Amino acid sequence: MRQTRAAAERYRWSSSDRDEAERRKERGEAFPDSPEMLAARTARLIRRNGLPVEAALEATRADVLDQPQMYERILGVAKDLQSWSFLPRGARAARTVARISVVENGREIPIGTGFLVSPRLLLTNHHVLPDATAAGSVIAEFDAQVTVDNTPEVSRRFVLAPDAFFVADAALDFALVLVSPDADGRPAGETFGWNRLSVQTGKLVIGEPVNIIGHPSGRLKEISIRENRLEARLDDFLQYQTDTEPGNSGSPVFNDQWEVTALHHSGVPRTDEQGHILRRDGQLWREGDGDDAVDWVSNEGVRISVILKHLAALPLDEARQAYLTEMGPESGLKDATAPRPAATAPPAAVTVPPPASPVDGLLTETDARGTPLRPGAGVPAAPDAFGGARHVVFLHGRGQEGENPEQLRRYWTAGLNGGLTRAGLATIAPADVCFPFYAKQLLAAMRPLESLPRSPLRAVADPAEAMAPAPGSTRQLYEQMIIEAAGQAGMPGAQPGGMEGLGDAVRRGLSWLADTTDLDRLLIAAIFGDVAAYLDDQAVRETVLDCVLRDMPRSGRLVLVSHSLGTVVAMDLLTRLDPAVEVELLVTAGSPLGLDSVHQRLLTGGPHRPDRVTRWFNAWCPIDPVALGCPLAAHWPDGPDEAAVANPAGRAHHIEEYLAHPEVAHPIGASLNAPAPLTRA
Repeated sequence: MRQTRAAAERYRWSSSDRDEAERRKERGEAFPDSPEMLAARTARLIRRNGLPVEAALEATRADVLDQPQMYERILGVAKDLQSWSFLPRGARAARTVARISVVENGREIPIGTGFLVSPRLLLTNHHVLPDATAAGSVIAEFDAQVTVDNTPEVSRRFVLAPDAFFVADAALDFALVLVSPDADGRPAGETFGWNRLSVQTGKLVIGEPVNIIGHPSGRLKEISIRENRLEARLDDFLQYQTDTEPGNSGSPVFNDQWEVTALHHSGVPRTDEQGHILRRDGQLWREGDGDDAVDWVSNEGVRISVILKHLAALPLDEARQAYLTEMGPESGLKDATAPRPAATAPPAAVTVPPPASPVDGLLTETDARGTPLRPGAGVPAAPDAFGGARHVVFLHGRGQEGENPEQLRRYWTAGLNGGLTRAGLATIAPADVCFPFYAKQLLAAMRPLESLPRSPLRAVADPAEAMAPAPGSTRQLYEQMIIEAAGQAGMPGAQPGGMEGLGDAVRRGLSWLADTTDLDRLLIAAIFGDVAAYLDDQAVRETVLDCVLRDMPRSGRLVLVSHSLGTVVAMDLLTRLDPAVEVELLVTAGSPLGLDSVHQRLLTGGPHRPDRVTRWFNAWCPIDPVALGCPLAAHWPDGPDEAAVANPAGRAHHIEEYLAHPEVAHPIGASLNAPAPLTRA
């Protein structure tokens, strides 16, 4: 009961916060949180398509609202209106949840709940798995639930592998442990999916609902989605109202977009002024009365962002750090190959300050050897990488201006290494990859072309307009690209709007792309806006190319891996590279090169295969709106080798997803492992 008593103590000293929130609710504030949190939550909903833009627009169009009122109105719609996808997304999230049982004398005794947070890692409470020994004697049982006909599902049992990875912390009451693969060697996450954790804010505000999936009292899987709401946000914990039971320890606490916001760890009991736990009849609770006798008044979970920051501070060895990296870039956890301080104590006991998270934009830009970078510069490769004669260059797309190039290089490499491993090829080190970084220069060069300052209010009202260039030829190209891409996605024919404003066809095209690809309208519009600016404005193009060329190799054999807008830049770059550079392989992923409005404006012209490329490989996803002009081979004479891949919905355009496919990673690995060409003495 140690965690329960600690939760009760926190509940007592946070009573003033809850009382203030209740007074604000009585005054008519549905979400009595700070303006900063309301703004962050609204922005996250919009960016991640957590609420249909049309619904937000309908809720705010009738009245003149200031920003706090607008945020409250949008959050109210998000709370009360759920799209059809709420149910299948909830079902998808539920598959990641497992019942944890201890094996004693041949019997399996349920002790809690856990859930997958990477393809191989399971998160639960420290009080469920206090140490590696305890973790080695339990079973994680997935699909322990009933079917749609209310008959028991056939569950799948997995053992844990704490000797390979186990990290726990008593104060934050979490344990993270490796799940052994199944009999076929497949990680559990490949079968049941996993929750992509985020260190970012904006996932929940006070007054919003929470949803909990778990195994209360060891029963088959149950879900709590009614009359639940966040009551208080503490530094490390969230307090919320919901119906849970002791077996829910270790359950994920979701928002309505099925993002994990907290790790449920304890109910909060009513106590007297001395801190004694009370029973439902008002008497003092005593050991032996049982949990059912406790007068529970609230529930408490550990904030996911706090757990992630704790994990980021641990000086783990490379093998264990590699497992953390699989949790994905939004977790803020670094690549295994990043320089780290030497471990001086067991992981759970380490209290060194955490490194800054890349999503917070606080990292100092340095190369792999710790040398500070000039503003806006990329990161060079080790001079002896791949024998010094071959060079691997990653060329990023738009929207990276707030990121750290060294961190991005690690994320790209981590995605590629996953694909190389699946392809049975040797992995590479981030330090061996050149990463030209042009995001800041692109942003600065585009500012004169922007139509209006970009704000959440305009983004909600009209995402197509919010990302549109100023009236002129760049805006016309932007409109043309959206309409063309929507046509490729099956939208009935329409004409772009004129120079004086976006036509309904453009807005309809953007909505069509978002609905058919499950990507956010703002993201789609922003990508096409940046591509249009690069292709139409010579100053933007020259600024980007000059920046990239400063970091490119001057000789040798080149493997050039490009993504999104970077694929357009790569095509132009082929006309500017030093003649001593031989382009052995060009990889384009998530590329808009299939659109007539794009390839007609390349410096190389199009559609035709670039002369100086020995091999060209193009990867595309059918639900990636930027790549809807693919496949290219049917329209480009002597076009590329190609592969259509299945990226997850909502991440269809992510480069890490593209590179993780073995069919995409294989040509890269094959080029790097090929014998070096003979040279004459």
